[in-house]
Amino acid sequence: MPTLVQPALPEPRGPISLSVVELLAERAQLRYVTRVETSLGDADPAGLDLQLALYLCYELHYRGFADVDAGWEWNPGLLYLRGRLEDLFLQDVRREVGEIEPDASALDELDKLCIEPVDGAGPSYFLRDEGTWEQMREYFAHRSLYHLKEGDPHAWAIPRLTGQAKASFVAVEFDEFGGGKGARLHQQLFADLMAAAGLDTTYLGYLADATAESLAVVNLMSMFGLHRRLRGSAVGHFAATEVTSPPGSRRMVQALERLGAPEECCAFYREHIVADAVHEQVVRTDVVGDLVAREPDLDRDVVFGIRAFDAVENRLADHLMACWRAGVPSLRRALN
Repeated sequence: MPTLVQPALPEPRGPISLSVVELLAERAQLRYVTRVETSLGDADPAGLDLQLALYLCYELHYRGFADVDAGWEWNPGLLYLRGRLEDLFLQDVRREVGEIEPDASALDELDKLCIEPVDGAGPSYFLRDEGTWEQMREYFAHRSLYHLKEGDPHAWAIPRLTGQAKASFVAVEFDEFGGGKGARLHQQLFADLMAAAGLDTTYLGYLADATAESLAVVNLMSMFGLHRRLRGSAVGHFAATEVTSPPGSRRMVQALERLGAPEECCAFYREHIVADAVHEQVVRTDVVGDLVAREPDLDRDVVFGIRAFDAVENRLADHLMACWRAGVPSLRRALN
């Protein structure tokens, strides 16, 4: 993986992200509090401007940006703006998810995820059956916003858990982080995939080309992880990620083999077929099962996290399929 740790700030995509970018270019105010006011009256919670602004705010809690004062991470004024953006985003996702039935349970919800549709549709099916190598490379670029920080957003949930749920959560994350071996970090495996595919392996190298849909996928897990009140939803999102990974990864391996892709590309997804098949049972019984047994009031929050995962993933899938069916690039600009 490249040694560049902190990426450069991207160009803003509207008035909200412009406000954030302009702020981050200044020195953070540490001695007094100034609320950052930005008009959000006409903001589209699913739009690129808001999603980019939110992504920039969250990235301060990961690696930050080159030449950006680290003091912005906990600046009260910026946190005030981030909170307003989060409220709009969360309300939008809740509308998409809809009302959760009174008798809904997390374990039943996970059982539903384990059932693969006979006539499935979506990006992994399309890439397996008819996608081109260029569309596959676009898919990698979209997913790089998460996979080059894979495991990090969910790790925020660890100190918010206890007992077997915590122990098993850490066990799964230990695999995500390479089992103690840097070369086996899933983040590193994806960087190897990117290099083999002739793509930029720089951390957030495709942030400037990302669409609102791909930003929202990562923003959701960052939001869940950074708020203790949303810990149940963070666990639900984590569980949905692990349960849906093996079948999707299997289709990706089939797609890559059909396209004659380099072995490094296949290796990333093969790792997820094996590892996440084991994780699926651990997450279901020892993480989710233990959590809801200890804190039954979080059961519906876990359900929301699972369904929210599905909602934002479906938005990205719809975007990809619409572009690919129309024969146009799914990124904001075509890959080199």
